[in-house]
Amino acid sequence: MKEKYLISGMSCAVCAGHVEKSVRNLKPVKAVSVNLVKNEMNVEYDGSQIASCDIIKAVENAGYGAAVSGGGASEQYVDEAMKKRLILSVIFLIPLLYVSMGHMAGLPLPHFLRGINNSLFFAGLQLFFALCISFVNRNYFHKGFKSLLKGFPTMDTLIAIGASASLIYGIYAIIHIWHCLLIGDLELVNAFQTDLYFESAGTILTFITAGKYLESRSKRKTNDAVLKLMELAPKTAFVEIDGVEQKRDLKDVKEGDIIIVKAGSFVPADGIITEGAASIDESAMTGESIARDKSLNDAVSAGTLSRDGYFKMKALKVGDDTLLAKIIQLAQEAGSGKTGMSRLADKVSAFFVPVIITVSAITAILWLISGASAEFALSCAISVLVISCPCALGLATPIAIMAAAGKAAENQILFKNSQVLETLNKATVLILDKTGTLTQSKPSVTALYPCKPATQEELLLTAASSESFSSHPLAEAIMRKARQMNINLKKASDFKILNGGISAIVDGKTVLAGNKKFIESRAIEINLPADFAKQSFEDGDIAVYFALDGTFLGIIFIADIIKESGVAAVKKMQDYGLKTVLLTGDNSATAKSIAAKAGIETVISQVLPDEKEKIVADFQSKGEKVIMAGDGINDAPALIRADVGIALGAGTDIAMESADIVLAKNDLNDIATAYKLSKATIKNIKQNLFWAFFYNIIGIPLAAGVLYPFFAIKLNPMFAAAAMSLSSLFVVTNSLRLRFFKG
Repeated sequence: MKEKYLISGMSCAVCAGHVEKSVRNLKPVKAVSVNLVKNEMNVEYDGSQIASCDIIKAVENAGYGAAVSGGGASEQYVDEAMKKRLILSVIFLIPLLYVSMGHMAGLPLPHFLRGINNSLFFAGLQLFFALCISFVNRNYFHKGFKSLLKGFPTMDTLIAIGASASLIYGIYAIIHIWHCLLIGDLELVNAFQTDLYFESAGTILTFITAGKYLESRSKRKTNDAVLKLMELAPKTAFVEIDGVEQKRDLKDVKEGDIIIVKAGSFVPADGIITEGAASIDESAMTGESIARDKSLNDAVSAGTLSRDGYFKMKALKVGDDTLLAKIIQLAQEAGSGKTGMSRLADKVSAFFVPVIITVSAITAILWLISGASAEFALSCAISVLVISCPCALGLATPIAIMAAAGKAAENQILFKNSQVLETLNKATVLILDKTGTLTQSKPSVTALYPCKPATQEELLLTAASSESFSSHPLAEAIMRKARQMNINLKKASDFKILNGGISAIVDGKTVLAGNKKFIESRAIEINLPADFAKQSFEDGDIAVYFALDGTFLGIIFIADIIKESGVAAVKKMQDYGLKTVLLTGDNSATAKSIAAKAGIETVISQVLPDEKEKIVADFQSKGEKVIMAGDGINDAPALIRADVGIALGAGTDIAMESADIVLAKNDLNDIATAYKLSKATIKNIKQNLFWAFFYNIIGIPLAAGVLYPFFAIKLNPMFAAAAMSLSSLFVVTNSLRLRFFKG
């Protein structure tokens, strides 16, 4: 079984790795994935051997909190708790800084805190405020030392050691002040009074809590697009039962139910209109700002808004089966996997904290050996501990992935996992299926060539009337053209399907329709000029010949039209440097014509369904990274074989399940948008990783006092804490720039 848990207490990639390892050590657990950004964990396990409580216990033993999703604290609650901690910390920090440093700025102190004789009051009050801040932020000490004892030190361990060192040194100084007052050594009293370090402990804890709070608030913004989508799903629906309108919870609505949708209401399910009409705002699903009129037998989707009108609909897909639900699910799961860069960052983070603790200890020892004071050595060691930032390193990848997934969901581009973004970024070839992907999969009339003196309208009137009984796609194309030209059909009778064509009686005359061979077999002379329809023949369009009472009437050409977005999408991908290939089972002439219109460079035609996968593999064997876009059952093997499989939202369920990306809007331009987003995301991750590594490479030596012998530059632990918090905040803020991405 699969279950989702909310995890509390994680602060860095090391924490996430610790939680993941603790749960994975449970033998019945088959798979576990921790999402640091969302503080969530997905676990797949054998429910017959362990229960949720066992998994929760494993997490708690690791030093963190866990609850089954839905039964634990929400992100909002966690934010509020952290906000309260921050406010209390600031309340105690202000008087601590005033007492410890105010006199340096010329601010007055109460008389009982001034002078050598009041040193114990001066130091004791600072200790009180520092202990209050430490108590408010006691979770750092609890988790930090617990993970250290278990052999898995985390970012909290660095904070706990740094703050504890400052507190212990301050308490050590108070003991010396008391002792020196007893023996009358006022010079030493003054020395210890000016170097208590309680303000460092308080400032470190407060700055880090402030950074964590801002980081948490910023991380929540990565889910804004998903949250907006979730708000589109209504909680209730009006269902017609035995002719009576009843209000039901959405979870109780079933497939086949007749749902009533009123003006101003969101559509609660996917289905078709059975009665009435309305103007439907589909902007959330398609991006189209103009509402579309819907009436009998038109499809409607969950999450769209009925602007006006009233209609009844038959529910075909409800609950988690709706397109809206799938968009939300895929967007939420997009950040659960790990990219190659993320795994690299996790490996570095795993040994980062122990290395930093070692570097801090060596720093203190080297300064003591060099003759520096204990206070100076301790200051450098604490600075090393608090400036180090595995948080930024651990957040560099997942926060960018989540921001990208949210932006993709906003554009109805659904990534199945985070690895797709990294793979898509490396693509070199785009292979497009023809029918239903590049073309509309809906034959349309492209040309009408009547035999004079007949006109185009007369040819179409006779053709459409004779085809009115046929359900063939070519007949449907002729009927649509007649409706577009507002032609009123004549009544047809005696409709027959023959070998190669059809016959019917229209207005008392016999109409024959079919291919050239069919018409010629009836001894009917086709007397069009040789070059009359030459271009249509060269384009590979299908020619349907018509005769009326033994006399040739004309030709209607029909073809599958390229989607409006097809040409623009191909051009964009070529501009990005990708090779484009048309892969189809259609004949060579039609394939070449479609490819020429779309601007596609390479054409592979007359391919059997099982050969598509082999062709994709051939490209890969030449070192190409392949994107395959398709929509049919026959495309599924090729979509799976491709480095990145892209399915169109209007395609088959099998194609969508086989693909890595689903384009819910059915717009080929979204292929280019997805590719551009992957480029932007990987660039963003590289920026984050560069900053995280560069920050530590520069910050740690600076904190250790490397520049002090040459330039007398030394980093105060308080500034080190502020820099650490700003480092994480920088990574999060940089990732949030993806929210402003435009395709």
